[in-house]
Amino acid sequence: MAHEPTLVFVPCFSGAPWELGRLAPLAHRPLRTYRLPEGVDDMEVYADHLAAQVADLDDYVLVGDSFGANVALALAVRRPAGLRGLVMSGGFAADPVSSPLWKGAMRVMGRLRGGLYRQVVLRAHARRLSSPHDGEGQVPWSAADSRRLFLDNTPAASFGARVTAALAADYTARLGRVEAPTLIITPSHDELIGPEAAGIMRTGIPGAREVVLERTGHMFRFTHPVTYARAVEQFWARVGEVAHAGR
Repeated sequence: MAHEPTLVFVPCFSGAPWELGRLAPLAHRPLRTYRLPEGVDDMEVYADHLAAQVADLDDYVLVGDSFGANVALALAVRRPAGLRGLVMSGGFAADPVSSPLWKGAMRVMGRLRGGLYRQVVLRAHARRLSSPHDGEGQVPWSAADSRRLFLDNTPAASFGARVTAALAADYTARLGRVEAPTLIITPSHDELIGPEAAGIMRTGIPGAREVVLERTGHMFRFTHPVTYARAVEQFWARVGEVAHAGR
């Protein structure tokens, strides 16, 4: 009898493990999360670390959010044997920031430490993460909550290292290597990433599907965890049956 694949949740830019207890529609499935390694500035090294996290699993589904979506994609293009599905939300195949001015600002922000990191960088980053819909979900959220998430989980050196990794990573040319059924979950309002990033992945990954969650922003897996988890559950309930039937 085929066993149930484990859903492995890959952390966002903050590095913090997911709060799995909030994903009620997925409570009946085997779930796993972890913390991103600190001070790593190369997406391939993040993928290596993720590969180590799933090394004991014969079957798994990767669920990556934002920066974590890029980490999940970096592993998926390697076609690991146990990968049965891929879910990416608010993610990107390559750095979506097109403005040279903002790219330069991100590099400067990644080098700041101490009070400048806590008071300037994290406040600016939290504003970029915000949307008008953050107070409407199952968990009301604010820019202050985003800043607290980073204060509690993300050393300045790791913030800077992840900026370097995000700016350098580009999997656009390798999207066609993804063989696992893929779901792209997109918030309706995302100033940080923008809709073009999801379109590139949807076009490049064979058979990829996109679901747009209306009245959500970039932090939607924090603000709308039930809505988010329901989208993942509906995806896997559908493609999981096909995957099991084909084995």
